Amino acid sequence: MGKKSKNKKKQQSSLDSNTQQSGVNGQAKMGKNEYEAEIFRLQVELVKLQDWVKATNARIVIIFEGRDAAGKGGMIKRILERVSPRIFRVVALPAPTDRQKTQLPAQRYIEQLPAGGEVVIFDRSWYNRAGVEYVMGFCTEEEHREFLRDCPIFEGFLVSQGIILLKYWLEVSEREQHKRFLARIEDPSKRWKLSPMDLESHRRWYDYSRARDAMLAATDTAASPWYIVPSDDKKRARLNCIAHMLSSIPYEEIRYTPPKLPPRQKPKGYVEPKRKHRTVPQHW
Repeated sequence: MGKKSKNKKKQQSSLDSNTQQSGVNGQAKMGKNEYEAEIFRLQVELVKLQDWVKATNARIVIIFEGRDAAGKGGMIKRILERVSPRIFRVVALPAPTDRQKTQLPAQRYIEQLPAGGEVVIFDRSWYNRAGVEYVMGFCTEEEHREFLRDCPIFEGFLVSQGIILLKYWLEVSEREQHKRFLARIEDPSKRWKLSPMDLESHRRWYDYSRARDAMLAATDTAASPWYIVPSDDKKRARLNCIAHMLSSIPYEEIRYTPPKLPPRQKPKGYVEPKRKHRTVPQHW
């Protein structure tokens, strides 16, 4: 066997090994080129959705929930990458103030609901009451039961008012969450993502599992169902979720008429001045 054939065989063996190790649930790792092509295609559809939302004054609410490190941030980032922040708006509220703690669980989120021609994406939502607040003891058992009882009624009201409501739970495995937490500790650019609350959520895996199960059992209704997004493979999770989101909204492509660029005005004696302002250092 020639040297070239041996090298080729060695490279293929290494490729097969890497593919097997990087796959999730027996699936081969999705290549970067394939992923980028598919995500771009879906993002073009999101732009079409945006045009339809603006033209029809539609109101859309998309909720992303899941454990810490499930991939919510990356999912939302890809959705927003090529659309207008004037149409697509993200709501990621901080911990409630002392005053807000005395309000109804959904009260501070209600004022964030979309007006006509808006898509609001909740990076965590009123479901904090069913998750972190319940697990960490920030609400009582009775308040938790009341939320699970009343939440379907509240969401039914939103839907009855014409709001399109989509709820996604990003499901990450125990092993993958552990891996992502370690990566956040080791990577200086990701350390900010790991809060004391995240560390506690790592410890309380099964408490969060029970809270998730109770939440899904009580609030997965015909009017506002939950959709589970397996998210150990981030690329496939993003593609599958965005594709489902688009298929769940009855948007139509709005005909686009390309504008004509007007000719530039004549300078009429204008001369570019010699700049005396400070310029950033040109290292690249």
